[in-house]
Amino acid sequence: MKELVVDAKLDNLNQVLAFLDEWLEEHECPMKAQMQIDIAVEEMYVNIAHYAYTPNVGQATIRLDAPTDAKGVEITLIDRGIPYNPLAKEDPDVSLSAEQRQIGGLGIFMVKKSMDSMLYEYTDGQNILTMRKDF
Repeated sequence: MKELVVDAKLDNLNQVLAFLDEWLEEHECPMKAQMQIDIAVEEMYVNIAHYAYTPNVGQATIRLDAPTDAKGVEITLIDRGIPYNPLAKEDPDVSLSAEQRQIGGLGIFMVKKSMDSMLYEYTDGQNILTMRKDF
């Protein structure tokens, strides 16, 4: 397992993605999966940076681990911000035109569709989101 702890600020997004990409390349992640994982982590990290601690700044932890039952990655994002379960957000109706849809929610929807599994829990004052991608 590898772990990175950063201040949950947009300025640290490149550091988070570099940390992630280094691990994925070491584990021979195919480029298509790497792009999907990068987008998912970016979306969820940006949500933490924007909303978890507003107006203050807190920390975000990113943990990377290989699942024991397949080749892939488990990414866990942890923060001590406002409790928020992104998986509870209702999926947007993508059959509607962009003008007819409500604003927001498309990023989380894309993450749900691109990851093989996602799990959220709120434990000991922490939001813990674990995403898994097999490759």
